[in-house]
Amino acid sequence: MKKTGLIIVIALAIAACSKESDNTMYVKAQIKGLKKGTFFLQKQMDSLIVSVDSVSVNGKEDFVLTDQVDSPEMYYLTLGNSSKRIAFFGEKDTVYINSQLDLFAVKAKIKGSDNQDILNQFNEFQQKFKDQRLDLVKEEFEARKKNSQDSIDLVASKLRNWNKRRILYTANFAVKHADREVGPYIALTELTNTSIKLLDTVNNSMTPEIRASKYGKQLEAFVKEIKATEQ
Repeated sequence: MKKTGLIIVIALAIAACSKESDNTMYVKAQIKGLKKGTFFLQKQMDSLIVSVDSVSVNGKEDFVLTDQVDSPEMYYLTLGNSSKRIAFFGEKDTVYINSQLDLFAVKAKIKGSDNQDILNQFNEFQQKFKDQRLDLVKEEFEARKKNSQDSIDLVASKLRNWNKRRILYTANFAVKHADREVGPYIALTELTNTSIKLLDTVNNSMTPEIRASKYGKQLEAFVKEIKATEQ
C-alpha cells in the first residue's frame, strides 16, 4: 500500500513538472558581429521593465534564454545597459531571433511566434500610414509657406480623414484577430485615445480564451474604467 502511494506521488510530481515545462519559452538568438556581452530577456510587470533571464556571451554569436509564459506577451531582448533592444511577442515553445550587432533592432528577424507574425503584418500597414502622414505634413508646410489658406484647410481635412482611416483600420485589424493575444495588445497600444464605443466593440469581439489572457484582462479593465468615469 505504501509503495502504491509512493508511485502516485512520483507520478503527480512528474505531471506537475511536465505541465510547467509546457509553458516554457526558449529564445534562441544569433547576433552577427557579437564578440562579447551580456543579454537580458525582459518583460513589463506593472509599470516596470524587469529581467527574467540573462546570459553572458564570450566569443559566440548564438545563445539561449528562457521564461515561463502563462500568457503570450511582449518581451525585450536587451544588450547590457545599452539602448539596443529588440521587442517581440513571446509565447511558449521556441522563438528564434536573428540580427546583427550594429543594426540590432532594425535587422531583427523573428520566427516561431504566431502573434509576432500578425504584429509584423500590422506594423507594415502602420508604416504605410506613417509615410502618408509625412507626405501630408510636407504638403501642409508648402501650403503655409505660400500662405494659402484654402490649401491649408484642404490639408487639414486630408489629415482628419487620414486619422479616421488609420483608427478604423486598427480597430478592424484588432477585431479580425480577436482570437489571438495580439488583438487586445494592439487595442491597448493604439486605440486608448479613441471613442469608448470603438474600444468596447473591440473588447466584445474577443474570444473567451483571449479575454482571460494578460492583455485581454487589461483591455476589459480599461474599458470598464473609462465607462465608470463617463457615468
